[in-house]
Parts: sequence; structure tokens; C-alpha cells
Amino acid sequence: MSRRLAPLPPALGAAGPLDRDLRAHRYRARVAALAAGALPVLAFPGAGQAPLAWIGLVPGLLLMQRAPGGREAAVRGWWFGAGFILTAMYWLIPSIGPALPLLAIVFGALQAALGLAVWLLLHPPLTTRRALLALVVVPSVWLTTEYARSWHALGGPWALLGATQWQHPAILALASAGGVWLVSAAVVAVNTGVLILLTATARRPRAAAALATVLVLAAGPLLFALRDAPARTGSATVALVQPGIVEDPQARFDASATATAGLGGRPVDLVVWGESSTTADLERDPATLALLRRLSATTGAEILAGEDARKADGRISKDAVLISPAGAVDRYRKIRLVPFGEYIPLRPLLGWIAGVSRAAGENRAPGTAFHVLPATDRTGAPLPVGALICFESAFPDMSRTAARDGARVLVYQSSTSTFQRTWAPEQHVSLAAIRAAETGRPAVQASLTGVSAAFDAQGRELARLGTDRTGTLTVRLPLTEPSGLTWYDRVGDVVPLTALLVTAGAAAAAWRRRQSSARAR
Repeated sequence: MSRRLAPLPPALGAAGPLDRDLRAHRYRARVAALAAGALPVLAFPGAGQAPLAWIGLVPGLLLMQRAPGGREAAVRGWWFGAGFILTAMYWLIPSIGPALPLLAIVFGALQAALGLAVWLLLHPPLTTRRALLALVVVPSVWLTTEYARSWHALGGPWALLGATQWQHPAILALASAGGVWLVSAAVVAVNTGVLILLTATARRPRAAAALATVLVLAAGPLLFALRDAPARTGSATVALVQPGIVEDPQARFDASATATAGLGGRPVDLVVWGESSTTADLERDPATLALLRRLSATTGAEILAGEDARKADGRISKDAVLISPAGAVDRYRKIRLVPFGEYIPLRPLLGWIAGVSRAAGENRAPGTAFHVLPATDRTGAPLPVGALICFESAFPDMSRTAARDGARVLVYQSSTSTFQRTWAPEQHVSLAAIRAAETGRPAVQASLTGVSAAFDAQGRELARLGTDRTGTLTVRLPLTEPSGLTWYDRVGDVVPLTALLVTAGAAAAAWRRRQSSARAR
């Protein structure tokens, strides 16, 4: 008599309905984490919903907290990070094309540590001790990932969460103490506190989170109210020249020259042109240099031109050249180039990207060191400027070096023509406000195609020329004491380095606990 074989259990045979449901739920949660990563990007310019930054991380953190285990929480953190980078830097598609998703995957992996930290410290049932630890460790882990991807060899600091608060000088007071890093840490701490308030069932952890959230929110305005404003010593009138989108290099130069000539008769101390405003090597093109000298004499002000030219050695470099009626006074050569935009890392391996995007056809030559340019005002008094080019405005250490070296004004030359109809110009100009607040120095940005703007020493916007306008923008900048330094100028990157130590300590403690549990079992 034949016997019918019983079906194999799901563990030994084909996946059962329960397994399929679990897998489907897991991938739905990961896709949700990817979408949640895009939410905080709305706090950046151009969406500009800055208040959203203080709660925008909560949906992603909640998905990490509710993961069934540490490994799944780390994966959800990875997907969240990938969604954040992919959305925040979508405007790079013309420059790097298909490399952007790869970039998002690589940098998103850093946030796996965030997912694991959230799950270890905040999974239910939540205790007061773990809640207090989370309010320190979670911001530290986030800051560690920001600091890691800010290394210039990896592209530099972009889409730092603290930059969302660029329009709020009271909050930017934190930047004068600990740089944009301290603002990022405050934003993540508040998001963590909100998550605890929403998910904790016990009264004590919720009370601790509420108190910590209120203290962090009040820290910036309190510091802004208590500290003395940067001492003002005189002023300088700066004119920013914005010719607009002009593809032909000579026509672009002529447009800048015409706008500058119109400044004649006005009391101007310095005229700033945008990045790549001339493609002539001013060391080998006496006719172009002579025209700039005449413009300087006409306006009574020195001109800071942006030179993007092939030099005598055959290589192209980007320089900020200071011109007076007597000739070229000094120049600074850009030292931190834009990956893919100005050079392709590992070109033998990744050079194909230039064929499918607008990535650099050849690598630009970087400078060797930064130095302050010795500009003077129309009376001949010293007006040293820290001139940085384009993406260098993203690096806090460069502006801090300029302040420590005696710069009275931070000057950024930019273009952004490739990204004109994206969020990039607004995101870029916001960095000048952050650098001003960090260093206690007024800052201006002159762009070929917008946005050109000026900010005082506390990051408040004084004037702006949008992407839809051309011409000149003249602004009177209140100057601060040359020797006046903010706390951040003095102590540097103490905040991210502290975050690194906290993250390392938390990782070591988690590993020891895991080992102890394994031995106990």
C-alpha cells in the first residue's frame, strides 16, 4: 500500500507564506527608510523648510528603532543614508551621471552605524539610562559620519545638517563656538529627544528627553543673547559683479568689464568678479591685464578677478588674481578641487564618466597652500581678504585659517552655471553665511550666474542678487577687529573630534557587552 509523503516544513523545504511576508515587510521597511532619508533634505535651500530639520530625522530614526534586530537596523540606517545623499546631491547628475547612485550607496553605508546605535539604545522598553546615553551617542554617531564624508579626498563637506539653519543668526551662534558641527549635533539631539518623547512609555525617560530638548533648543539663542557682538572697526564697500549665463569666454569677460566700468564714480573699495571670469593667463596676456588695470583705475578700487586658464606649464588652474592700477598684486591658486567637476579621482579607472557626463575632461592643477591676499581700500589702508574659490567655501578649516591669518573679509568666487536651475546655487550661497558666523568675519560671494550675496559677521544677509538677475551688487560691509577671533577660530574642530571619541567609546562598550553576553551563554 502506497503512503503519501508529508510536506516538508518551511525550514526544510520551500519558503512558507510567513517567510514571504517577513521578507516583504523587511523590504517595505527599507524602502520607507530610503524615502525617509529624503525628508530632512527639504530643510536645505532651495526648499528652505529650515524648521523641518528639527523633526525631519524622526521617521527614519523610528524605522531604525523598530527594526527586529541590530543587523536590520544597520541596513535601514544604510538605506536612510543613501536616500539622504541621493536627494541632497541630485543636482550632481549632469557632472557625474550614473556615479551618483554609487556615491549614495558608498556614503549611505556610513549611516549603518547610526541605525545600529539607535536600535541598541532606543529599542523598547526604553529606560532612562539608555535615553540619556542616546541623547549623547546618536548625535555623536551622526556627526562622525558627517565628518568622515567631509574629507576633501572624498569630495568635501556638503549637505551638513547644521547648514539648514543658515538664515537664523541666533542658532548660528552655536557655529561661532563649535562650527557648523555643533549646529548639526544640536539638530540631531533634538530629533532624538522628539523620538524618545513619542515612543517612551515610562515617565522618567520622557521627562529627561523633554528637558534635554528644551535645553538644546535654547542653547543657540541664549549664547547669541549673552555673547558680545563682534566689535566693529570701520567698514568697506564691496561690489560683486554677476554677468549671467554667457557661454563664450570672451563675451563673459566683456560683460564683467562693462558692468565694472559702470561703477566709476562710486565709492568702492573692492570689486569682486566670479569664478572663471577670464580664461586668459594674466601672466602671459598683457592686453587683458592692461584692461583690468584701467578698470581698477576707473573705479578707484582693486579688482579680484577669477582666472581659469592654461598656464605656461601646460596645465589648467583656477586662480583668484588681485589687480590694481599698477598690475597684478598677488594671486591665490585653488588647492581643493571639485571631484569630477575639476578632476576625476582614479582617472584611469573612472575616466569613462567624462564620456557620459560633464565631468572634467582633464584634471586641473591644484595650488600648494592658502594665503591671504593683501588688498587695500580706496584710501590705501590695508584690507586683507581671504579669497577662496567655489567649493572651497564648504570647508570650515579654510575660512578659519583665513581669519586666523588676519583676513578682514571672506571672499568667495563662484560660478554654478551647470546647476543654475537646481537647488545648488541656494545651497552654495548659504555656506557663506555659515562661514561668516563661524569666523566672526563678513563674507561675500560673487557668482557668474547667481546667487551673489553678502553677510555680516554674524551670518545675517545684507544683500543678494538672485539667479534671475545680472549686473553689480554693491554692499557696505561692517568690519570687525582684525585680532577678534571666535571660539571656533581658536579651538577648531573640537566638536567633531569629541564626537569621534564618543562614538569609539560607545562602540567599544557595545563590543565588550556582546563578548560578556557570549561568555555568559
